[in-house]
Amino acid sequence: MGTETRLPEFFKGPNLRIGVIGCGYVGLPLILRYADLGHSVWGFDTDPAKVEKLNAGQSYLRHIPAGEIKRHVDARKFVATSDFSKLQGVDAVLICVPTPLDERKEPDLSYVEQTALSISGNLRKGQLVVLESTTYPGTTEELVLPILERSGLRCCLTGDAGCGDAGGDFFLAFSPEREDPGNKQFNVGSIPKIIGGVNPPSRRAAEYLYSQIVPKVITVSSTRAAEMTKLLENIFRCVNIALVNELKMLCLRMGLDIWEVIDAASTKPFGFMPFYPGPGLGGHCIPLDPFYLSWKAREFDFATRFIELAGEINTNMPYLVVDAIGDALNRSEKSVRGAKVLVLGVAYKKDVDDTRESPALKIIDLLVKRGARVQYNDPYTPALHKTRHYDFSYMQSLALTGESLANHDCAVIATDHSAYDYQMIVDHSQVVVDTRNATRKVTRNREKIVLC
Repeated sequence: MGTETRLPEFFKGPNLRIGVIGCGYVGLPLILRYADLGHSVWGFDTDPAKVEKLNAGQSYLRHIPAGEIKRHVDARKFVATSDFSKLQGVDAVLICVPTPLDERKEPDLSYVEQTALSISGNLRKGQLVVLESTTYPGTTEELVLPILERSGLRCCLTGDAGCGDAGGDFFLAFSPEREDPGNKQFNVGSIPKIIGGVNPPSRRAAEYLYSQIVPKVITVSSTRAAEMTKLLENIFRCVNIALVNELKMLCLRMGLDIWEVIDAASTKPFGFMPFYPGPGLGGHCIPLDPFYLSWKAREFDFATRFIELAGEINTNMPYLVVDAIGDALNRSEKSVRGAKVLVLGVAYKKDVDDTRESPALKIIDLLVKRGARVQYNDPYTPALHKTRHYDFSYMQSLALTGESLANHDCAVIATDHSAYDYQMIVDHSQVVVDTRNATRKVTRNREKIVLC
């Protein structure tokens, strides 16, 4: 890569060299999409096991076939690596790393920070850097930009003087990921992309790059606006799910079926959008985003009370589920301590293998702390691994049979996988606590079912 000035139009071109940092649920689909178009893609990851699998043409994500990976590896259009010095040879760098919360539910941007430091040591003139990780407004300008400029190169903010048509030595933008694992209707190639740049040339460069892989690009005035857009999308869902979760608790006390009420309300052809209750929120974004925004809002002496309340309601749902399990066991004159509980489904939503922030893990944790003897079954998660919050590495999925169900005091439906035979589950269980209304079509032994 030379030292000549590069204009945004460069990223319209074919045969680009693209680096994607983070080869997970967000990064890997991006890698394959750009490789499909003939670009050369490097996938950067600090996990050597992932790197080894990818270079062998193997997949570790259920919804991504290994054949797609192997095809691009064999064609030498995709290489995975842990060597970040290879960033020097790419034209664009896309950052797709986790942005979790710490123990105090405050933003943990350590992955973003470390990634920016790795890029800074290898940054070259004319490169485009795009942050995709969900975060609070201001992260790209306040955290990522200063770290990248430690390289000695400069990227001007909008309004800075003397930057020229390129906006500085490199381009910097934010384009939030909109990945929905397991969604067969929408994927990275069909979902419009939001883009904001730290200056107009950066915005145009990112627009040209992403226009090659998505049907529509929507540009906004700044990286802050793009960052806030992502938070709005997920907080919208969080708030509405909190609403129906609260209504579910009220309906339980009133002897009403919240799912029947939602189905009836959904017949209105305008002004209503159905959301459904559950045991809590999961996935990487929706449970975390309200806390990202409320943390940043305090910098402006602003309390996001409505949003924080929604977060509190959803965070409390696993505790209510465990209380319901205790009540169900009490009816059989059993206590939680010493009870054998089988949790069905540990993914955060149906028909995926993604356990990130899954409420099922919190439910297991609470049950174990109360002295229950817990096992789980999930057709897509054969074993659990140590995470930031839990260490269930000793647990493996128990075969789901009539005998295994009968040998437990309680079965808890935490994730409503389509593969489950719910009539069989109810027939053989002593009691079933259903957090998803998965047993709605069950006709026999309905007296065993406790909806919560």
